[in-house]
Amino acid sequence: MKLQTVTPADIRRALLLREEIALLDLRYEAAFATGHPLFAANMAVDRIAIEAEARLPRKDVPVVLYDDGEGLVAAGAERLAALGYSNVRTLHGGLKAWRAVGYEVFEDVNSYSKAFGELVESRRHTPSFSADEVAKLIADGAKIAILDVRRFDEYATMNIPGSVSVPGAELVLRAGSAAPDPDTTIIVNCAGRTRSIIGTQSLINAGVPNKVRALRNGTIGWTLARHTLDHGADRRGGIGPFEGGAANARDVAYRAGVRHIGANEMSVLAAQTDRTLYRFDVRDPEEYAAGHLPGFRHYPGGQLVQETDMAAPVRGASIVLTDDKGVRADMTASWLAQMGWEVYVCEGGYDGAREAGPPLVLPKPDPAHRYRRPYEGTEVAERAMQAYLDWEYGLVEQLRRDGTHGFYVI
Repeated sequence: MKLQTVTPADIRRALLLREEIALLDLRYEAAFATGHPLFAANMAVDRIAIEAEARLPRKDVPVVLYDDGEGLVAAGAERLAALGYSNVRTLHGGLKAWRAVGYEVFEDVNSYSKAFGELVESRRHTPSFSADEVAKLIADGAKIAILDVRRFDEYATMNIPGSVSVPGAELVLRAGSAAPDPDTTIIVNCAGRTRSIIGTQSLINAGVPNKVRALRNGTIGWTLARHTLDHGADRRGGIGPFEGGAANARDVAYRAGVRHIGANEMSVLAAQTDRTLYRFDVRDPEEYAAGHLPGFRHYPGGQLVQETDMAAPVRGASIVLTDDKGVRADMTASWLAQMGWEVYVCEGGYDGAREAGPPLVLPKPDPAHRYRRPYEGTEVAERAMQAYLDWEYGLVEQLRRDGTHGFYVI
């Protein structure tokens, strides 16, 4: 099939003008991680039948396909056409053309979410402790609460000794239970940097009375400092917001430009045929399975901020979040709005008809095609971990050179 072509300048213009565009890299994830445009999303050509309809909900959304000379575009276009996608084009010259005009190429996965996290730290000077400082606090029996904001399965694989699992968007909802004494210092950790920065700044933004610090460089920094990790922990933080937390979360969302809508406004958004709409339920999977609003896909809030390109590959789309307690949706929405998304929080609806059933889980790709993150698992070379940190430190400058991000920090 013959495809229309677009130039790198066409893509850049669409990004700057906030037009909808799904820029899809058809290579395997391992190749994608070696370099791609900032807002490119990975959808390997043999994953299109599995992923496209979940990740690209509007069949006439503008889609641009590219590879790096592997000859994948024709097959990708045919597979999308077979699913009913009608507005598919290709980047003329592929990734080589993007590089040739001097546009930035970003390594790794979830790159723009990670770059945003680095921008937040640089703008807000998010406070942190080194691994040695945290290890000393543990050894001294200091009054601390270490909250691990990764997915529970990541936490169970390896964790800072004594830490409790409180996945990112749950922090404001559960910090009052995890650290009820305001004199307790809260330490937020992830595997590397992004989720701990966002988590720490979330608590600060929401006005938690406790002193809050990120564990600088997460479990990577802990390992490089020669401290021991625990394995197999199953401690989960209970629900218990600190006083004023819910109201503060709503104010944070308001300051970021998030709008609250009801069922009537929600139905208007859902009825629009010329705009992509993503609907995400940001609660934990057990809550979602017990009963969720029709049409909402499950995506925990902390992971949604970390993996926005995977959840919502159509840059320029609208996003609606829901959460029966409100706090998680407000905090998640506040970050997505600062990342340049048009975001709404849908209020209510939980007293009406709900659907029950587990979250949609897409089959995992062949491990041979997957990019091995330098911050996951327990057998990662120290050189790879340090190289990953060095890469993250350079992301703010790379964002500046790229110039298409549209991020801001409240």
